[in-house]
Amino acid sequence: MRSPDFRAVLFDVGGPINTEVEHERLIDADIVAALAAEGVAVTPEAYAEATAWAVSSFAPDAYAAIITRLAGGDLALAERAYAAMHRRADRRTSFELREGIAGVIAWLRGRGLLLGLAANQPARTLDVLDELGIGRYFSHRQVSGTHGFHKPDVRLFLAACDDLGVATEQCIMVGDRIDNDVAPARLLGMTTVLFRTGRHAAQQPRSWDEAPHAEVTDVPALRAALDHFVT
Repeated sequence: MRSPDFRAVLFDVGGPINTEVEHERLIDADIVAALAAEGVAVTPEAYAEATAWAVSSFAPDAYAAIITRLAGGDLALAERAYAAMHRRADRRTSFELREGIAGVIAWLRGRGLLLGLAANQPARTLDVLDELGIGRYFSHRQVSGTHGFHKPDVRLFLAACDDLGVATEQCIMVGDRIDNDVAPARLLGMTTVLFRTGRHAAQQPRSWDEAPHAEVTDVPALRAALDHFVT
């Protein structure tokens, strides 16, 4: 499918826009600390195994899955550790804008495409995007923290399309996860671009109908992939 069929591009925030390198490092440290407070010592090897398991099992909330795995299935302990990890959220406020992504966002808007957010993010992320000068490019300015839907719930994607006034088939979804971005977007008939980065960089589709239409690992490749679809 090529232009003029496409009318909108939806972006995840964590991964494509925000590299989240420091954010993820702090979350890892907070998970280990929360489990230690519960008497669970976590080795780097055990943490790596739990992370790989969470990613490969398509856990919607990877942090909850990692904690539960490391807690040895003790759900009550895992729930307490998860709550403790969330109580530390106020110190994990860094936003690391991916180099070059602002230019791609501006370029897409200049091409006449509508832009929307499709992200599991707190409401304050909208203010951060405004402060960085890119919030103004997004016509759909809602995230999970404002409307209450969380990926992979397809209602999050449908809300974006409804707000933009476009059909799902007219959208391109850019995200960094097969489970939360590509699979639900493809289920709705969207075209998908997987930005392989971060914790889920090695995630693989379980079948051909979860495979992205394009895969990229940097911003120039992302622009080239989007240009292919919209030209």
